[in-house]
Amino acid sequence: MRYYAHIAVHCKGESHMDIEELRKFCLNLPHTTEDVKWGSDLCFCIGGKMYCVTAVDSHANAPMSFKCTPEKFGQLTEVEGIEPAAYVARYHWVSVKDPNAISKDELRDLIRESYQMVFDKLPAKIRKNRT
Repeated sequence: MRYYAHIAVHCKGESHMDIEELRKFCLNLPHTTEDVKWGSDLCFCIGGKMYCVTAVDSHANAPMSFKCTPEKFGQLTEVEGIEPAAYVARYHWVSVKDPNAISKDELRDLIRESYQMVFDKLPAKIRKNRT
């Protein structure tokens, strides 16, 4: 899927994370799948449930959304450039609008936490098949 390579997520004080790096990171999490939904959103899923979404379009600063804990949600939405995600904020999803709002390491940690939270909520039968 090289057509994603033109999208970049820039991170605070570090070189940017391009879409291929994001894909590699997410797809290295066990049993992750990817899918393009709604025509322009690249979604990373575990057990059919999304844990990270980014736009598949031509601008370099594509926003990225992911699930977080209620505590992190409160903290992150206080950071300039991070907002409650449209439609799913009630489930504690945030949208990183400014790629300089968060470091690459923090972003990886938050995506990993999102993955784990979604995995932990899967039905026991599906979780068992994924371990």
